[in-house]
Amino acid sequence: MKDDSPRSHPFRDSGADVAAADQIPDTPQTRAPAYRLAFADADFMMRDDLRPVRLQLELLKPQLVLDERGIRSTVILMGSARISGPEQTGSARGLAAWYEVARDLARRITEKSLESYGREDVVITGGGPGIMEAGNRGAQEAGGHSIGLNIVLPHEQAPNPYVTPDLCFNFHYFAIRKMHFLMRAKAICIFPGGFGTMDEMFESLTLIQTGRMKRIPFLLFGREFWTRVINWQALADEGLIAPADLDLFRFVETVDEAMKIIDSWVDPC
Repeated sequence: MKDDSPRSHPFRDSGADVAAADQIPDTPQTRAPAYRLAFADADFMMRDDLRPVRLQLELLKPQLVLDERGIRSTVILMGSARISGPEQTGSARGLAAWYEVARDLARRITEKSLESYGREDVVITGGGPGIMEAGNRGAQEAGGHSIGLNIVLPHEQAPNPYVTPDLCFNFHYFAIRKMHFLMRAKAICIFPGGFGTMDEMFESLTLIQTGRMKRIPFLLFGREFWTRVINWQALADEGLIAPADLDLFRFVETVDEAMKIIDSWVDPC
């Protein structure tokens, strides 16, 4: 990420010092880890003591990039990495139709986003395969950009080829990644998914339920799926959530339904 902002301080550029440090004589002193510039010392930056600094950097880097691109609001598309497109084979073929729904939804959202020159309603996904790929793919097909928030995992961690390259981020900390999903969110669209999808879904619902986040359109695609895997009414009947909490989200089946809710949304608070 290049910093093109005017410099108001008289100090030497840190990048120039990194380059200069590479040109010094090779001696026992200059080879010693203690001599390395602290911010350019990977071994130092990976120390447990530096975890607070790494957390801050993961929060700051995407924030600066998105600010520089002028992106003010996003629409989240979440769902299983295992729901493949029609030209692929996958382990969740019974849910394959949702890939095309997510793709079409992202296309429609991005067409609207282009009215603001790509500053509002930018599609944001987890950056991986499956429903995430469908979201980034639909945005690309509409001629717009989209964001991918990847995370380093033993599997499914590679970015899909449809994420806008300079909006494709990679994270180590799940918590910081979750913050970036929600910091600019104007709507949340959840497609069928497993542990990861449900983790993001319930954390977002909890933030809204507890008033830590304002209410926004929260759409669950596929009533049959979501009522089969989660007994929402039982949570209310048992007193584990308030009956009114069931109004924090809406079930939808089609892109038209979703767009109508997003476009006509009025904050009830």
